[in-house]
Amino acid sequence: MDVSSLETRYLASCSKHGTLPNSTVLSWFSEAKIQKLCHEKSGIVISLNQLKDADFSPLIDVFLEIDSSDIDAVDILHKTRTPCFLNEEHVISLMHAINHKLRVVDLSDVSLRNETLWDLCQGGLACHVLNLRLTNIQKLNMVGRFMQLHTLNLDFCTSLTSLHEDCFSCMPNLISLSMCETRISNLWTTSASLAKLPSLTELRFQNCLCCKDTGPCPALSVGLADATFQDSAADEGIENSANNLNRYKNSADDYEVELSSYLQRTKFKEISSNPLPNLNGRAKMANKICDSKENLISERNQDLTDASIGLKKYISHHPSPICFEKHYKEYMVVSLPNLEVLDNLLIRRTDRDMAKYVFSKYFEYLPYKRKQKESVVSLLQKREMGTSGTCYQNSSKLKHRNPYRNSQPFFSRSLGASKLGSSPWPLLHPISSFSHIHKDENKRLRPRQFEYHPSNSSLMAFGTLDGEVVVINHENGNIAGYIPLIGATNSILGLCWLKKFPSKLVAGSDNGRVTLYDINHIPPKVADAYDNSGTATFYDFEQLTSVHVNSADDQFLASGYSKNVALYDINTGKRLQLFTDMHREPINVAKFAHHSPFMFATSSFDHDVKMWDLRQKPVHPCYTASSSSGNVMVCFSPDDLYLLVSAVDNEVKQLLAVDGRVHMNFDITTTGSAYNYTRSYYMNGRDYIISGSCDEHVIRICCAQTGRRLRDVYLEDGETGKSMSVQSLRGDPFRDFHMSVLAVSMRPKSKWEIINVNLLASSSHGGEEHRSYGERIRPSYSLGG
Repeated sequence: MDVSSLETRYLASCSKHGTLPNSTVLSWFSEAKIQKLCHEKSGIVISLNQLKDADFSPLIDVFLEIDSSDIDAVDILHKTRTPCFLNEEHVISLMHAINHKLRVVDLSDVSLRNETLWDLCQGGLACHVLNLRLTNIQKLNMVGRFMQLHTLNLDFCTSLTSLHEDCFSCMPNLISLSMCETRISNLWTTSASLAKLPSLTELRFQNCLCCKDTGPCPALSVGLADATFQDSAADEGIENSANNLNRYKNSADDYEVELSSYLQRTKFKEISSNPLPNLNGRAKMANKICDSKENLISERNQDLTDASIGLKKYISHHPSPICFEKHYKEYMVVSLPNLEVLDNLLIRRTDRDMAKYVFSKYFEYLPYKRKQKESVVSLLQKREMGTSGTCYQNSSKLKHRNPYRNSQPFFSRSLGASKLGSSPWPLLHPISSFSHIHKDENKRLRPRQFEYHPSNSSLMAFGTLDGEVVVINHENGNIAGYIPLIGATNSILGLCWLKKFPSKLVAGSDNGRVTLYDINHIPPKVADAYDNSGTATFYDFEQLTSVHVNSADDQFLASGYSKNVALYDINTGKRLQLFTDMHREPINVAKFAHHSPFMFATSSFDHDVKMWDLRQKPVHPCYTASSSSGNVMVCFSPDDLYLLVSAVDNEVKQLLAVDGRVHMNFDITTTGSAYNYTRSYYMNGRDYIISGSCDEHVIRICCAQTGRRLRDVYLEDGETGKSMSVQSLRGDPFRDFHMSVLAVSMRPKSKWEIINVNLLASSSHGGEEHRSYGERIRPSYSLGG
């Protein structure tokens, strides 16, 4: 069927539907006929802004026969930014009628309804190029068939925060993907989704100012290619001196890493013409490494500098938050080995080598330094046979230092490590969403603090913003005990179980009331009779934010929004001492050591952490360690070897408990906010640390011994898809790679919820949705642990 036949069919269809022919549509057919006469490929470009609803039925009739015509391709565009009020179902039907002749679909200036976008993403299209604008979709799930699609543009989808696990599983031919100025930020889930695109070679989360598509920027390609060649020549020139080469490479690697960090700190803004910073003298150091090769090394350093100065042409445009994650470029290059262009920059051989080095230095591919994945079956067989797995390095020296390689904890963690590598989408399960304990079934609990039971793996206690204390079996959701609000409204900010008497816990509220409860005497429902015999009240401590019991269960500390710390006797209920002016600013948290009943640490907003010994009458601290900002949190490692200190805005470090020296500085990205209160705790004993902040919706998991990032977990409200910030968190003391998080969402209405995070299970296998409750209030993010 030729173009004239299609035009005739269109006129007949207009008559059939009682519609006047659209002169613009007729001009499209005329242009296609001219192209055929000139022996060119014929195509029709449909401009949606030039159509009315009545035009669609005749067009759909025509294009149902387009497969048998000599039209080569059809494009559907919306060329202006004026609102489009067309029936969206007609537009979708038209695209499906065109089917395999559909080439370009550009709806980037059309705000489609979520229902239409959902149908489009689930059903798929046969087009080659697709430009979409997502309005209110937070999690993208394009599981429909897009078998011919090679270019996908999702720029300016400002509500898009994450990708579904199987988002791109039906796009085998997708080559180019652009997602500039979205809200995507998770390296792990994003790279895992993109890894299912076997043909992807060009990826963009930010673009060069002069580039409109995803290909390499022509203005930068020549200079970078020259730099690559010179790097190769320099490598060949020093091959003869192996020792000097290794020493040189180590220093040059450090220099390039710090250069990369510098570029990222400037957030890829245009680099000024001023000389690059000294970077701790690394550039000069490289020139002194090998005297016999001074000139050659000097030339290579000059090449690095020249390449860096060449980058001043690159100006970041419309970056997504993922671009500001530390070592973002290196992570994506390693995770997507087929990628050739990232953010309009060509990926060179030296870039890949540097990316591998940076990845191995700052990230853990698998837990416990495992180099490759192992099957669970294989590990179980080794456990039954009494042979060790391949955790850490298989060196005789390490085996000698670790006599427990064949122990149950070793194999337990090996099994956990093998499971953790399977999916970056952990199972999130809310454990505080219930209302059946209330007379008013519509009232929801609003947790403010929580603690795992010290010996019963199924129990957890949490206090609420309304002054209630709840003991819950977090495995089955049953309530073990409920203590209602007594007196004026207050929030529970401090909770601590007794270890030798595990039925008892101390709870402190912000009005200063400190109470000892025995859960054996606490009823599970508010309607039941309340027995005061299970409680004991201590002297008030004004503006309380934290309570903590010592290892002997005979004393506890109370601290708060003051410079003082109070010591109480649990047996008599009396305050033994009030230590005054221990810091220059309020003391948010005071923590006893796990094994010594006399040693405790305090963290204060005066930037100091101090260690104290009750046997020395704490007038002077054992030592003082300082942070660059106010300290929010301090806690001991389970074996008391380390102190984990969390200061405002992601300043997290591990100190040696014996003298306060810095053992590990966790290099976590800062936000610049003075109100981004950060809290960190240990997970898997003291193997890993988990860290979260009140202005962010991410939990960061790092190795406590190397500082390397294992995973980031992002929190979302399962009902609304909105982000939930981290108010507090704890590692599960009984289960490896499990934790619980107190998450807060303020929009569209206030929600406070404790969420269990199971890193060994995938959310794709199910999980309950979060439920909304509570009224909007202003949270006290800075207070308590």
